[in-house]
Formats: sequence, C-alpha cells, structure tokens
Amino acid sequence: MPRDRPPVRPGQLHFARQLREQQTECEALLWRQLRNRRLHGLKFRRQHPWPPYILDFYCVALKLAVELDGGQHFSVEGLRHDQLRSDYLRAQGIRLIRFSNLEVLQALPEVLAEILRQARGPFPSP
Repeated sequence: MPRDRPPVRPGQLHFARQLREQQTECEALLWRQLRNRRLHGLKFRRQHPWPPYILDFYCVALKLAVELDGGQHFSVEGLRHDQLRSDYLRAQGIRLIRFSNLEVLQALPEVLAEILRQARGPFPSP
C-alpha cells in the first residue's frame, strides 16, 4: 500500500487553488468548523490534491478524507464515478467519509460528531 500520494501535476495544484477560492456554501460552513484544528485538534486541509483526484477535506495524520456530495453525485453516472473514486482512495489507504450537502446544512453537529467518531478509529490494518 502506498505511503505517499502520487505525484501532483502542476495543473492540478492550480485547479485545487481555484476550488478553494470558489468553495460552495456547504464547504465554507464545514471548513469554518474544521480549520485551525477546531475539531479536537485535528488538522484538516481543504481541496487537497491526491492524484488523480482532489479531496474536499483531508487529515494527513489520519489519512481521513471527508467528501461533500451535491446533487450531481446522485445521478447514475455520479454514483458510478464516486464508487470508482472511493475504491481508488481506499486502495491508497485513505479512509473516506461522505456527506450530502443537505446533511451539512441541516445537521452540522451530527456531521462533526461522525467525523470525530471516524477520526478516533478503529483504524484499518495496513
């Protein structure tokens, strides 16, 4: 299992910066709770490149990714793409949690509690 992320292409770094500048309302809402180690001291990065993908939020120390899913993720094609993405990231040793934008808007305390629960383990064996 790879220990480090695959090499990042320069264009991907630029795209990640654009995503940070143009974050959605839900991303901004969750980021306010995760940034500066506000969630029990866990350090998260937002729009973190992990080629060929960009992770919405990522805790490097725990290899834990948090993805927010808007409406496009619930189409047949979106679900298929998300499954391939999830399988790839898990094969890279990354634990992945997904929330819908609606969950973030309507149940933010529960979303944060689930992130914390996942962060505390149990951790998969390498």
